[in-house]
Amino acid sequence: MCGICGCSQHDEHSHHVHHHDENIIKVEQNILATNQRYAEDNAAAFKRQGVLALNLLSSPGSGKTSLLEKTIMALKNDIPFAVIEGDQYSSRDADRIRRCQVPTEQINTGKTCHLDAHHIAHAADHLQFSNGILMIENVGNLVCPALFALGEAFKIVILSTTEGEDKPLKYQEMFAQADLLLINKIDLLPYLDFNVDNAINYARQLAPQVTILQLSVKTGAGMTDWYHWLQQHWQQLAQTAQSA
Repeated sequence: MCGICGCSQHDEHSHHVHHHDENIIKVEQNILATNQRYAEDNAAAFKRQGVLALNLLSSPGSGKTSLLEKTIMALKNDIPFAVIEGDQYSSRDADRIRRCQVPTEQINTGKTCHLDAHHIAHAADHLQFSNGILMIENVGNLVCPALFALGEAFKIVILSTTEGEDKPLKYQEMFAQADLLLINKIDLLPYLDFNVDNAINYARQLAPQVTILQLSVKTGAGMTDWYHWLQQHWQQLAQTAQSA
């Protein structure tokens, strides 16, 4: 069995293919192990600096950047924010966030479809941010970003009602790791064939303890619950820092 595509290998090249697959697996393991060390260093640094780091993950077009804009404008007078923007190309999202007047660092990953912990370490060095919430907007992708920890306190997965209720079943690695699932664009539910209960059940099969909030960034419905979640976790971090 080929480790890359799952097809059977019965020809004279079979041994070579197996050996090749083993090499690929070893390289992948080395990459992930190195990333994990960077992620642990990042997590320790964030803790020292009083930073609540959140990794925002989703498909393209789910509303991550719009969510960030509205959240920052609503809460920035009470909580300091900084943002790391991950995109393969362009700085369009970072430019939008900078208009919110918070420290923002752009990472362009080029042909790479995810942020990694080394990226975040460099960006955090440039930001020199402390005592606040660091929002990391990952590259729009439900596959690769699931494999790379960044040192975040929480993984926040955003699922738009325009995407289909079965996304958790199709991208199990991502949804299994979610600490918080935001179901966005609920204002469109009357016009879509999207069963919220099914989506929630699928997500809970993979992550039984996941917190799930339903909201619409566009209309503001449910946003208060999201703000409360952020404020609660920010206060917990601040209290822990004071008692340390």
